[in-house]
Amino acid sequence: MTKSLKAALAASPLSRRTLFAGAGTVGALAAAAAVLPKVVAPVPTLLPAAVTAADSGYQLTEHVQRYYQTARV
Repeated sequence: MTKSLKAALAASPLSRRTLFAGAGTVGALAAAAAVLPKVVAPVPTLLPAAVTAADSGYQLTEHVQRYYQTARV
C-alpha cells in the first residue's frame, strides 16, 4: 500500500467497529419489526338503510348561519 492510501483509510470515519455496530442495530430493528403485532385497517361500515337523502348532505343550521355572519367581509 502506498502512504496516501494508508492515510485515506486511516482518516475514514467508517471503522470496522462502526460498521458492525450499524449492522447490529439494523438487525435488532428488523427483529423488533418482525415480532410486533400486525396492524389491520378497520373495515369501513356502511350507513344503515334508514338514512335517507333528506338526512344526509349539507344542512343550513343555526351554527352554520352564525359562521357565515361572522365571516362576512
